[in-house]
Amino acid sequence: MKNINLPQKQSFEKTIFQKNTHLFVLRNTNGAYLALTDYGARAVSILIPDKYGNLTDVALGYNNIDSYLNSAEPYFGATIGRYANRIANGQFELNGKKYILTKNNNSNSLHGGPEGFHHKVWDRRLSFQRNTIDFYLFSPDGEEGFPGDLRVHVNYTLTDDNEIIITYRAQANKDTILNLTNHTYFNLNGEGKESILNHKLKINSPSYLPINNNMIPLGAKEFVHNTAFDFRKYKAIGKDIGSSDEQLKIANGYDHTYINTLNISSAIAEVFSSKSGILMEVFTSEPGVQLYTGNFLESKENGKSGTPYDQYSGFCLETQHYPDSPNQVNFPSTILKKDEEFHSKTIYKFSLKRD
Repeated sequence: MKNINLPQKQSFEKTIFQKNTHLFVLRNTNGAYLALTDYGARAVSILIPDKYGNLTDVALGYNNIDSYLNSAEPYFGATIGRYANRIANGQFELNGKKYILTKNNNSNSLHGGPEGFHHKVWDRRLSFQRNTIDFYLFSPDGEEGFPGDLRVHVNYTLTDDNEIIITYRAQANKDTILNLTNHTYFNLNGEGKESILNHKLKINSPSYLPINNNMIPLGAKEFVHNTAFDFRKYKAIGKDIGSSDEQLKIANGYDHTYINTLNISSAIAEVFSSKSGILMEVFTSEPGVQLYTGNFLESKENGKSGTPYDQYSGFCLETQHYPDSPNQVNFPSTILKKDEEFHSKTIYKFSLKRD
């Protein structure tokens, strides 16, 4: 690995909350690499061969654990929970009881609160034979206001087809709500290299969820036809950003959920960089995918390539249930019943594509 531009493992060795953190590196037979840390069960680096045969790191992140701990953007690459995205007014009702959550996004609870899963040191088990790693987390009853003792398992596998398969499982000892996702910021040009506005994006969905001024869905889907949200054919991500579209003005770009009616054998989204030739396809069992274009990125720290991450320097395709589902009866349920098992799978597949 001498010529591979990966973070050094010793830079990720630290004691946090009385637990030790580490860096783990998976490699496949095609020469792709996936580096992960148990702090947040997060992806640190994703190295994919580009059209010139050079390894390109397509994931935003840092070279050491201290930068993650001190970053103004705490979600780079992380596993998000208990509830990905926003819950309006930081509260919901379940089985006739009101639960009050920690608010960390104006009046909303965002991504499980400030002490969410992204801020935990997970237990782990690494299997070199299968290019796979398992992360485990116990979240006690009442943490950040959520009910029930919850046990979560996240598996990352790097296949020889350049797929990153993320599998989630969870169980609770009482009824609770759950919405898990991965929050990797991608830049297929290479992290720290230009914005993502010229990336070509295709989302195989006819509808999305409009939001109010507090970034909460209005409650009904809207068809993308003849709107700035129509990505059913390849379109530059930045084509309509800066337009007069009111939804884009609210979020300073895209920060919206697209409705997924496909099964996991069909890609809900595809993104392509003509500069690197790298194509990323997204497959998921989840009913939605959140397109976020890094509208609020303003990192004071340098990323892995030595440059700070500014607005639009990365995009996210967060596979998940809908925002604020516990408060919106028409949305797919995010209730996890006592002793039932939650199961979800997402695949990020990388390949090369011609213009």
